[in-house]
Amino acid sequence: MMFDVENQLSNAQAFTGGATVSTNSYVKQTAAQDISIGRRMALLGHVTTAAGAGSTHTMECIQADDAALTSNVQVLNTVTIAAATLVKGYEFEIPIPQGVMTKQYLGFRNSSTGGTTTVSLDVYLVPQDEIAKYKSFPKVVSAAV
Repeated sequence: MMFDVENQLSNAQAFTGGATVSTNSYVKQTAAQDISIGRRMALLGHVTTAAGAGSTHTMECIQADDAALTSNVQVLNTVTIAAATLVKGYEFEIPIPQGVMTKQYLGFRNSSTGGTTTVSLDVYLVPQDEIAKYKSFPKVVSAAV
């Protein structure tokens, strides 16, 4: 999976309280372009600082008419995660349905309620089939022959 500034929406960004949008947005060539057609896309979030206790976080993939993600915002998909789950290193995925992209800018929004509402995240736009699932393997020991 490739991570670079083109698909990075947040870099260790602190999301606090109400609705906070990602620092960056992904810009498509045109508003009509739907990058999810032919290959499923998703937002991949990685917790860099654990969420405050007792909060609930609503993570959304959004699209908008402007790069600041403030004009004519539309939610493409949502996941809700309790703070107890959002520990450092935890990863979550927000799948983007195919055929729904109608605006030029894609982004991420976090809304949190209850308890201490801060969490820091890295968020990327990636092809869904490139999101690796963790698999533990037995320790390999090298031996000279």
